[in-house]
Amino acid sequence: MIASTQENLAPLIELRSVTKIYGEGQAAMRALDGIDLRIDEGDFVAIMGHSGSGKSTCLNILGCLDSPTSGSYLFRGVEVSQLTRDQRARLRRYYLGFVFQGYNLLKRTSAIENVELPLIYRGVPARERRQIARRALASVGLEGWESHNPNELSGGQQQRVAIARAIITGPSVLMADEPTGNLDSARSLEIMDLLCQLNREQGITIVMVTHEPDMAAYAKRIVHFKDGKIESDEQNGKAH
Repeated sequence: MIASTQENLAPLIELRSVTKIYGEGQAAMRALDGIDLRIDEGDFVAIMGHSGSGKSTCLNILGCLDSPTSGSYLFRGVEVSQLTRDQRARLRRYYLGFVFQGYNLLKRTSAIENVELPLIYRGVPARERRQIARRALASVGLEGWESHNPNELSGGQQQRVAIARAIITGPSVLMADEPTGNLDSARSLEIMDLLCQLNREQGITIVMVTHEPDMAAYAKRIVHFKDGKIESDEQNGKAH
């Protein structure tokens, strides 16, 4: 579905003149105002901006959780708006991983069972998905914590479980929405080091929304949003 003869030439993600308007008439609010954005395979992009700047709306569109009012969103050269609902669901399931500020873990379910969830939706047999989930937890530094429930884990450990769940399907892109927002400084740095490792060693493209400059400093690129527009898009020469 996503494969394209232009795959090697096209960027992984491209937004062309994307606009998003909520409401109608006098109540209409232009969350995105004709933005252009290109993200290549293996990039690590931090999206910044004040509340209401459009950064979260942009991430929701990139994650196929929302659709543009106008403009184009292309994933590996394929126009996402032309995909059927089932095809967009497959795009999310097979190509995108999501990490949120609130972890979104099932409270009475062990770490390994939380991580297995995406594989259950894919119909992977129980024994196989358990092995894959163990490897995913080990890759985020949680070997030996498989049987612990979220209430037995620190905030940083819970976010690691959430990241393991997001990468267990081998996504092309990890969408991270304020991934350190609920963590103290030490745990935040641990999570950012982990994201850098996944980007560097596994080649996962990362798109991260954050309002914290010290977290954005880990990214290869920093994109600033203001009033629904991209104010700046710069390479970060001091990336970790």
